[in-house]
Amino acid sequence: MKEIIVGVNEEGKRLDGFLKSYLPNASKGFIYKMLRKKNITLNDKKADGLEKLANEDSIKIFFSDETLMKFKGESAANGRADNLDAEKIDLSKYGDVSVLFENDHVLFASKPAGLLSQKADANDMSINDFLIDYLLKNKKITPESLDTYRPSICNRLDRNTSGMVICAKSLVGARCMNTMLSDRTLDKYYIAVVSGLIEKDSLLKGYLKKDTDLNKVDILKEDPKDSNYSYIETYFTPVNYNSDSDTTVLLVKLITGKPHQIRAHLSKTGHPIIGDSKYGGRKVKGIGRQLLHSYKISFPENMPDTLCDLSGKEFIAPLPAEFALFCSGGDLCLHGKQGD
Repeated sequence: MKEIIVGVNEEGKRLDGFLKSYLPNASKGFIYKMLRKKNITLNDKKADGLEKLANEDSIKIFFSDETLMKFKGESAANGRADNLDAEKIDLSKYGDVSVLFENDHVLFASKPAGLLSQKADANDMSINDFLIDYLLKNKKITPESLDTYRPSICNRLDRNTSGMVICAKSLVGARCMNTMLSDRTLDKYYIAVVSGLIEKDSLLKGYLKKDTDLNKVDILKEDPKDSNYSYIETYFTPVNYNSDSDTTVLLVKLITGKPHQIRAHLSKTGHPIIGDSKYGGRKVKGIGRQLLHSYKISFPENMPDTLCDLSGKEFIAPLPAEFALFCSGGDLCLHGKQGD
């Protein structure tokens, strides 16, 4: 028998939905059958699956160990569906992953270029691996808690883009951050180094379509009246011009958030990002990536009570050293303090 005590990350979910995520290899029909036969109970009583879970509810699953592992997608060899092994998490070849801020519900980290946001295949390392490893090592979660809720990132960066990643430690954090990202009440800023001189602020508008086979996007200025295209807006401000390299450092506000939006939009203006060969950026000796960095996030004043410590705050992911090469006098051009 397996007993699960409902916590804050599970309360409010419907019982049948919770069981389907906990037992991913079980069909809905099988789950309802087990509920009818009282092989699965809620607070020691028969349940139909429509109940809303409350904190400290008891769910009991009367399966053999072998049957439970089968429906959870585990094997006797590893004992866990994700085969988590904290001792094997080594991200040192990518550089440091820095924790910039943390509370009970969210964690903001700075991702180095080269590290994936999420795994592309089972052998990859990602910022999600760092997050789980960090929380386990610091006893913020337990291996058992991962069975019912798995902390994860809320925004994705391209592999070769560095900087700020928003991570949800709790369901409350995930729901709040995802809602804010969706309705654009959380402001996201990037730093980009582009070819040529840009002297004025600009608001770029267009329509973006992604070619998944090529992993590349196309942007049109006029509405093509095609549902495969999404409307996008990108705003940028020139911060610094370096005449020696003929490059401009831009502060970019991502108004809409679509794949490759900043990279492709700047390329369309004739000012591609340095190192971004996919979108026409020129290569520079010693720079093996596109010079795009997720720099800052800013929160509104009226944050909910559970995340009131974020109200009116902004958080900055410091620029990597290679950006200094393109700023006049070698200065990093922008400065800031966490939580200002």
